[in-house]
Amino acid sequence: MAPKIAILFYSMYGHIEQLAKAEAEGIKSAGGTVDLYRVPETLPEEVLTKMHAPAKDSSIPTLDSPNTLEQYDGILFGIPTRYGNHVAQFRQFWDSTGGQWQTGGFWGKYAGLFVSTATQGGGQESTALATMSTFAHHGFIYVPLGYKTVFPDLGDNSEVRGGSAWGAGTFASGDGSRQPTEKELRVATAQGKMFYETVARVNFA
Repeated sequence: MAPKIAILFYSMYGHIEQLAKAEAEGIKSAGGTVDLYRVPETLPEEVLTKMHAPAKDSSIPTLDSPNTLEQYDGILFGIPTRYGNHVAQFRQFWDSTGGQWQTGGFWGKYAGLFVSTATQGGGQESTALATMSTFAHHGFIYVPLGYKTVFPDLGDNSEVRGGSAWGAGTFASGDGSRQPTEKELRVATAQGKMFYETVARVNFA
């Protein structure tokens, strides 16, 4: 039986959303299907307007309950960074998963991640490291991106590039003006493909 895959993300200015869609394309290129979800927004519309946050793509549903994720075999998490750690919206999502923590609702499921920061040194790897504690508490089986499928891109220092062996990534700049590059999106697509192919090796019958 083919694995069921979900991508859960938060994206205020669209950077993580672009990576999420690239990850989804990678999953589809490997023959899989995927459902995309947003974590619930915590900021009022008035604040988002003042922050010049664009309207969200209404075709991607908001995850109303973490229970929904229990039906999936693998989940990719798209996590923006604040001060080297998770944004509040994602922290609130994790804080709502106490039921899954107690019952083992996520135990044995496969997980990966991708991130976005404003700047280089803004905490991409520290955010990934912080996520490992949450993964461990829930019993997720972490699937790193590694270098095998993306060595030419991750090893190329000819331009500024987000992402690492932990997972794909991008830089947004402090005002959100920088957009994911072709290389960053290519790495995200490769991660989605690799993640699906890895999870698909497991017999979920």
